Amino acid sequence: MKPNILLAETQTPNGSRMTLVEHDGSYCIRVNGQQLMHSSVSTSEVHLGALGCEHHTKAKAGLRVLIGGLGLGFTLKSVLQSVGPKAVVHVAELFPEIVEWNRTHLAKLNGDALKDSRVKVFVKDVRALINHAPREPYDCIILDIDNGTTAMVAIENHELYSEAGVRRIADATKSGGRATIWSACPDGVLEKRMKRAGLAVTAVPSKLYATAKRAAYMIYVGDKAAATPAK
Repeated sequence: MKPNILLAETQTPNGSRMTLVEHDGSYCIRVNGQQLMHSSVSTSEVHLGALGCEHHTKAKAGLRVLIGGLGLGFTLKSVLQSVGPKAVVHVAELFPEIVEWNRTHLAKLNGDALKDSRVKVFVKDVRALINHAPREPYDCIILDIDNGTTAMVAIENHELYSEAGVRRIADATKSGGRATIWSACPDGVLEKRMKRAGLAVTAVPSKLYATAKRAAYMIYVGDKAAATPAK
């Protein structure tokens, strides 16, 4: 049996131990030994990126995309495959170590996505970009923070999906744009909050891996109505 190889580690804001482990060509990020994300079950992360941009894949002008949470880079890779050459893709990642892991240990896994000229990485809480965004809103906001709406890494992540937090996400989304949120399980409270924020919401089941018989996760797709042109 091939061993687990510890490649790197860091500490989260709440004092938990976060590690990057490789086993037989697969990679896993763990928090206190509990799996947070794994490269062999990345289908939902790819699905998230595709859903987030699906209405804008043929956009000719420069599309503005915000991804909250870099993880193993699968969502970013999916977005880059979906959008055009003039797109601008902002990635907010709280941990500089995860950014470094993506540039080094995970570069082959996600196709060196961080080297793409369309990508700009912000090592900060995604809420900072969302709060600033109403001045220049995003066409697509794609969020996979922590363990979805259940925080494992930083308790502050609960605030992102609070009533006020969801309203800010909607405000940061351009008219006619889309906000997409990954969840580890069905979350009726989140769905209601998105609707109250003025988004037309669709709950899309998503699988652990492509051949799975059932969908373990849920992706909440919130579309913002296009503004009616003034007469």
